[in-house]
Amino acid sequence: MSYGVFATNTPVRFNSLEFRDGQQSMLATRVKTKDMLPFLERMDKIGFENMEMWGGATFDVCIRYLNDDPWERLRKFKAVMKNTPLKMVCRGQNLVGYKAYPDDIVRRFITAAARNGIDIFLIFDALEDLRNCETAFDAALQAGKKVEGSIQYNISPFHTDKLRVQNALEQQKMGAFAIHIEDMAGLMTPGGAYALVSEMKAALDIPVYLHCHCTGGMAEMCYWEAIRAGVDGVDVTTSPLGLGPSLPAVESLIAALRGTPRDPGIDLSLFNSLNNDFKALRKKYAENASELVGVDVGCLQHQIPGGMLTNLESQLKAMNAFDRLPEVLEEAIHVRADMGYPPLATPSSQMCGQQATTNVLTGKRYGTISKEMKEYCRGMYGKAPGPLNPDLVKKALGDESPISCRPADLIPAGWDQAEKEVGDLATCEEDVLTYALFPTVAPAFLEEKKKQLENVHKYKVERIDKKK
Repeated sequence: MSYGVFATNTPVRFNSLEFRDGQQSMLATRVKTKDMLPFLERMDKIGFENMEMWGGATFDVCIRYLNDDPWERLRKFKAVMKNTPLKMVCRGQNLVGYKAYPDDIVRRFITAAARNGIDIFLIFDALEDLRNCETAFDAALQAGKKVEGSIQYNISPFHTDKLRVQNALEQQKMGAFAIHIEDMAGLMTPGGAYALVSEMKAALDIPVYLHCHCTGGMAEMCYWEAIRAGVDGVDVTTSPLGLGPSLPAVESLIAALRGTPRDPGIDLSLFNSLNNDFKALRKKYAENASELVGVDVGCLQHQIPGGMLTNLESQLKAMNAFDRLPEVLEEAIHVRADMGYPPLATPSSQMCGQQATTNVLTGKRYGTISKEMKEYCRGMYGKAPGPLNPDLVKKALGDESPISCRPADLIPAGWDQAEKEVGDLATCEEDVLTYALFPTVAPAFLEEKKKQLENVHKYKVERIDKKK
């Protein structure tokens, strides 16, 4: 049987995203560590290139909603995953938060993440302003870990494949061992995937990975064309956490590649028990499951990524306004244009979605502007791809002028202050970092964590006394 021409005959590599983007897109990131652990030993035997299981929204959700220590999650994964490198997605200077942090916090956080088990740091900036990635890149490389550079795929008057390749070449110079093309909103077309991957492979000396969401209904076709063009690997989930606003299913790709020059040689039977258990997991977290199933061709206009769609969905439901989601998505098109067409990755996606929601629910565009949007207009998130709407900038800043330097240059060191403020609530360096990143949310989490540790210690002491 003929499968057409492949640019290379090397087996396709698969990156596992069930416990990061899979659950973020399908289950609002609400899966607890204890429900992930039973899967790990089996998944470690499959032959994934790596497992992305940390960073992104997982850190925030752990401490905000789940009372689940993200650092402990990482250590527990590392204890089981002996064959599969662990990866985190890191928002450059924003780390796992929604604003730029001081350089000393960035360095300490990256070092701590490496120490606790992260092998690969997938580092990106929402605006693709590489000044916001410099410190994180350097810290990860200094820790002896790999850095995966990232291109945030976006369609606008200011984004071309030529510029994407130039950006990727800069990241290669910065030390990236691979480049990750992220189509977070499901915008890419099959022809576009073939063309971009072909150009990347011709220009770069490092592997190229592709990440597409199924929102627009073209992700599997994009993967096939990218595989024909020579892409080294693709991001996947097992089928119960795939499709819809999530990623393509790995089982389908394994079956499609069987017998081709790029066959990864993975045994499909390895997924039998896993799929049954992932189905049970979805049922357990049904109240958090996204209703955005099937294809949403509207993503080609609003460009909001899968994870952000489910966040908007849950937020509007909480305000009894879910019926207004179509209006919010329509408004997001206008807001994104006024923001200078940023790729809608975190945190620009949150800013755009939040502002669009506020505009719709108040009935007045920019009558209320969030603190984050004001900082964006000020330039504290970096340089936007295109010019901002002057009316938005005027309403956000008044007579203040935007900055032009690297944003983090204006942020004073933060470690000493965080250590002083958190006080006795912190039992280790990781606790101080948790507080430094989320000072309004972390105290309640750390207080409960400390209480639990004290109870465990008390129990152990009582057991020792009884034995005596």
